[in-house]
Parts: sequence; C-alpha cells; structure tokens
Amino acid sequence: MYDVIVIGAGPAGVNAAIEADNLGYSVLIIDEQGSAGGQVWRNKSSSIIDAPKTETSIKGNALRDALMSSNVSVKYEARVWHIEKCDTIWNIHIENDVLTSKNLIIATGAYERIIPIPGWTLPGVIGLAGATALFKEHMMVPGHKTVVAGSGPLLFYVANEIERLGGTVEAIVSLNSRFDWLKSLLIMITQPILLWQGFKWVTAFYKKTIWQSAPIKFEGADHIELVKIKKVDDDWKPIGKEQILEADSVCYGQGLIPAIEASRLAGAEHHYDETLGGWVPTIDDMGRTSIEGLFVCGDNAGILGALAAPIRGKNAAQAINKNGVVYDIGKFERFGKAMTALSIPRAGLLNLIDTDTDVCRCEGVTRKEIEHEIITGAQSPNAIKSGTRCGMGPCGGRFCADAQAMINEHVTGKTREDIGLPTARPPLRPMPMDQITEELNYDDLPIPGVSPL
Repeated sequence: MYDVIVIGAGPAGVNAAIEADNLGYSVLIIDEQGSAGGQVWRNKSSSIIDAPKTETSIKGNALRDALMSSNVSVKYEARVWHIEKCDTIWNIHIENDVLTSKNLIIATGAYERIIPIPGWTLPGVIGLAGATALFKEHMMVPGHKTVVAGSGPLLFYVANEIERLGGTVEAIVSLNSRFDWLKSLLIMITQPILLWQGFKWVTAFYKKTIWQSAPIKFEGADHIELVKIKKVDDDWKPIGKEQILEADSVCYGQGLIPAIEASRLAGAEHHYDETLGGWVPTIDDMGRTSIEGLFVCGDNAGILGALAAPIRGKNAAQAINKNGVVYDIGKFERFGKAMTALSIPRAGLLNLIDTDTDVCRCEGVTRKEIEHEIITGAQSPNAIKSGTRCGMGPCGGRFCADAQAMINEHVTGKTREDIGLPTARPPLRPMPMDQITEELNYDDLPIPGVSPL
C-alpha cells in the first residue's frame, strides 16, 4: 500500500508526486502513456532518433529527469478503469490488478471541445489538441494544405507548428475577433515572455487569419477537400455570405474541457463554471475535494494551463499534510482564465449544428434525434442516453456531452446546473473483458444436474 497514488503524469501530476515524495510519503504515479509529460510536455516517439530542441522538449525532459531522480514509483502504460474507496483506503483498478493507497491525487488534465458541424467526421479533420499530440510526439503534419479553425490561443500555436514542421497553413478561421484578443492583453502582460511569443505567432499569421468567422461545413468525397465558412456575429451565430477554402486537412476545435470522469467516479462534488472550462470538482485553494483523502490538480480541476499546473500539483501534495505550505498561483490563474475566456462557448454556436449532423459520432446520433428525445420528455442526460445511445460509445460521451447539453439548454431553457451530468460509472475507459476479469475454468462451475420432469 502507498501513502499516495497520483493518476496522471503531466506537469501537475508529476509535481504533486515529487512534492509528496519530498514530504516523506511513499508515492506511486500512474499514466496511460509510455513516459511522463502528459499532453503539454509529451515525449517524442522512440522512432525519432534526433530532433531540434523546443520549449516542449526541454521542459518535458526536465520534468522526466526530476521524476527519475526522485523516489516516486511509476507505472506507465497502465489504464485506470475503476476507482473506489473502502473505509479509508482507495482501491485503484488497472488491468488485472488493484493498487491501494491512503490518499489519491487525480491529475487527468483535459480534452478538447469540438462543436459538431456537417462533415466533421470526414477523414482529414482532426481536433486542435489531437494535432498538438501529432506534432509533439511524431513531428508530423496533418496534410499538405491545412485550415486551422475554432477559437482560443491553440489556433496560432497549431498554425506555427504546422509551418515549423514543413506544412502549409491555408488560413486560420478564428471565432474570436481582434477585440476579443485585445481585451485579454492587459492580463497577458503579467507573463511578458508568453505574451511576446503569442504576439509573434499572431503577427506571423495575421494576413492568413479570417477573424470572427467559423466553418459551417466540411466537404469531400471520402476525405476533406473544401471548408465552407461564414462571418459570425458577437454571439458566434453565422451570418452573411459563404466563403470556400480548399484544404486536404483541417485542425478544428473550441478550447478544452476538464477531464472530470475520475473525480466523479471517486464521488467528489462538482459544479459548473464556464470560466474554468465547464464542470469542475468543488475544491479549496489546495485542491481538497468533498471526499476525505481525495485531491485534484491541473486542468481537470479547471482550465488554467501549463503555467499553473506545477503549482497546483505541489499544493495538492501539501494538502495531504494538515499544516502544508500554500503556493500562490494568483498571476498564473489570471493568465489561464484570460486564455480560457477566448473559448467560452456562445449561444450562436448551436447554429453550426444542423438537424442531420451527427452529435454523437460513436453511435451516429443526430441533433434531430436528440431534440426529439428532449421534446418528448427525456430531459436529463441519463434519459437522453437511454433513449438515443448518445454518449454510450467508446469515448464515453467525452466528445458529445457538451454539444448535447447545449442542445438541451436551447430546447428546455434550463441551465447546465439544472441539466446536470449523467451517472458516473466504470469503466473510465473501454477495456477488454479478459484484462479486468480473472481466468475462468468452466469445469469448476457448480452446474446443477438435469431437472426432474
């Protein structure tokens, strides 16, 4: 048994693990990837022999070196599928094993928000966060001629990486206006290095940026070929004439959503806060949840970005100690919220989802089917899932839950808090049955004899 188990080996999780180790606790860190770094400081694929140093690789290598120099035990390529608390002990279920600890720190990060539009499931269309994983781990570009579309700062990072790695950006289609970015400048000044970096990216792609616009349809026979776009109003509702761009790939998304599945399964209270990316665990400044011995840190506790993540991790570890030190994240929190604000969904986005668009791509459930289910009485996420199978596919609702909730808000007039969340249940990720069950010898089964006539 460990004193502390940390789920997630990104910057928040690793810093939490090292801090807990420094405090004298026995610590295990678990991650699905083959090495530490998370999405932010993702490690290069072993197939890449040599690569130019970047900020990502330098900081990621420093994080991995610090973890290796500590006494923290690690378990990579391990998928957590269930979390349960028995009395005061946490049971963490992975493939064919159960790990135990007195305290649990969840640092599972975030995943991307993608608003469904016609053609969004075409080959060649990938998420902005998915594109960053492609760049960081494999040093590959998504295509020869790429349109980058959506909202927030990831647009310009993705565009910069595409051209740095030899690709071509046809255009950046930004929901944000120039004024949206200007409003964030006063806060971004608190981080002058990042402000200057962002300024260089925006300046480099200024002429290729189509401001306050959105893709309304992706088209192609069996692969993306055309991107149809329109201007949007201040609520991000499409207006005006249609414009067509040619592309063989699209990087598309509208910010990040906290990955709260693990903290929900662990039983923590949650609430909705759009300034933090959506549903988040209800915590104090140290990352303590409503459950004794359960702590959260990083973007799964609210989208504040990579700068705040290490400090949030250290605070979560210090929270285990009743007299722990509190590290201040004030300026990093302000910066993170300014970035997140650029991707807070606006009401007009719903107009991008036409009635025949697949909202749940796993199960092929359209907006029309979801609205019909709501109108006929199924207004809770559980009821909609039961009636349509929306959210029952391999992704577990991660990519359709937000759009489904937007539709529900529109039809019923309810708030996100009123709508609520579906029931949290295992498995956290799809798992082969033979990896989570013991071997069965059918000869040992107590099968009764033939019943008498």
